Amino acid sequence: MTRPSKSDLLAAANRRLPDLVTPGLTILFCGINPGLYSAAVGYHFARPGNRFWPALYAGGFTKRLLTPAEGSKLLELGYGLTNIVPRATAGAAELTADELRAGAEALAGKVRSHRPRWIAILGIGAYRTAFGRPRAALGRQDGRLEGARIWLLPSPSGLNAHHQPRDLAVVFGELRRAVQRSHPEPKARDLLSRVRTTRRADPSLCSG
Repeated sequence: MTRPSKSDLLAAANRRLPDLVTPGLTILFCGINPGLYSAAVGYHFARPGNRFWPALYAGGFTKRLLTPAEGSKLLELGYGLTNIVPRATAGAAELTADELRAGAEALAGKVRSHRPRWIAILGIGAYRTAFGRPRAALGRQDGRLEGARIWLLPSPSGLNAHHQPRDLAVVFGELRRAVQRSHPEPKARDLLSRVRTTRRADPSLCSG
């Protein structure tokens, strides 16, 4: 993966990063919005220092540490990636409360269309604003989003000093155990069939 130049990063402002989704996922992981680095290279959580991929591995979701460029492999495991707000910014602080609330409505539409069993939102403050739940804490949330169970995780950004890699490993592991308790994971063969069907129907939905 080629490191983007400063001009590449500036050009990536407001760019959208395609979701990684397919029907019937076990978990749809939802970030706040893409950073400029991720939008510039075209991969989710791609900025060096972002801890999403290490946390996913440490939490037991993947058998090895995946690179951002291997993101599409998550679909074969029953996991997907999206964001509350699709446009890229230098930081989440650039997003308005109205954008976050509109993003929550859009996310509900995605969940309604693709029917993941769980939605895992990565960012406490963004979740509180987007869904109007100012006292929300990490972990399982009350209620559901269009039938999907909701789990709140910390932002994996390297700028998040409140949660270090060991903390992320713990909370990601808690999510995995909760999912395992709630239902068995789909067979890999069934997931591969769904992914291939989705790619044939609309290749733009599955870009890594």
